[in-house]
Amino acid sequence: MAPSPQNPALDVPPKDVKQALAEDKYDDCMSCRVTGSAAFIGLGVYSYYTGMQNLRKQEKAIMAGPSKYRMGSRQLGIATISATLVGMGLYRAFN
Repeated sequence: MAPSPQNPALDVPPKDVKQALAEDKYDDCMSCRVTGSAAFIGLGVYSYYTGMQNLRKQEKAIMAGPSKYRMGSRQLGIATISATLVGMGLYRAFN
């Protein structure tokens, strides 16, 4: 590795770089984990609640429409998206 003329602190031998990367393990603070997991879980709950509410409001129009996607498949889609967001929040909280 050629020496850096601007900043000698950047002159680290390759062996030290590999060792430093092996020792460096990123760990979030507790408040970051709580905030991130609460955001994902809250978004999952909100998307489920509002999605199902909108489906109930639009049920007549959906059933009368030409689309092959009726209420069951739309409810499954909303539930899947919501469960994925809640799962991401739980994963964020514990991993």
